[in-house]
Amino acid sequence: MYFMEYHVPAALDHIRRVLAVPSKKADARLVKHLTIDEMQCILDAPVPNHREGIRDRAMLHLRFAAGLRVSELVGLRLDDIQLRPYPSVLVHSKGRPERCLPLWRETTSALRPWMAVRGLAPFPELFLNAHGEPMTRSGFEYILHKHARAAASRCPSLKGRRASPHLLRHTCALRILEAIKDPRKVSLWLGHTHMQTTEIYTRADPSVKLEALEAVTPPTLRSGRFKATDALIASLTASTIMHRRKRQT
Repeated sequence: MYFMEYHVPAALDHIRRVLAVPSKKADARLVKHLTIDEMQCILDAPVPNHREGIRDRAMLHLRFAAGLRVSELVGLRLDDIQLRPYPSVLVHSKGRPERCLPLWRETTSALRPWMAVRGLAPFPELFLNAHGEPMTRSGFEYILHKHARAAASRCPSLKGRRASPHLLRHTCALRILEAIKDPRKVSLWLGHTHMQTTEIYTRADPSVKLEALEAVTPPTLRSGRFKATDALIASLTASTIMHRRKRQT
């Protein structure tokens, strides 16, 4: 708008009319996510008995634990990982502020073997592909799909589902929200610019509504004179049987 104001001032009236048109409302669907068991099966899919398996396990664990975007994951550098004294990862995201996230002990245990076998490389990126070059977005997506298919053989609920990279991020966000019940901290963890982005997870997390339900005193139920005694139930049952017989005759 400001650009057009100085460069094409004659079109301002037409631009204002276009901007005044209300946007079409779209259905806001709940975010898709994985259960704890489904996520665990995917994390356990890589076999860490060779270099690629060790790398894949480290990538999947770090991607889930930190809720990283794919661009953030493949853009991590070796010096972004701090294992001592407190394990953490420094996340860089284009156009967004840096954030430092603590790591689970399990995530650190998955990273240590990879950092040991990674070896010297002319690239600073943490994760490298089979050619010793920086991992790409498409490379990680291929690895995720491969291990998701392998996990489906042990977890039937994964069959037929597409395990997209963002599905891991949604799963991480919901697990954190369930644990701390604070959308602001979830927003800081995921690196959201606006809180409105984080609010989609409050709609998908039933425990947030359950907390509100437990905090409110429910209305009392007025007691009546009706009592469902055994004799009354038997009488009603007999009346129903007689009515059916009369209809049949």
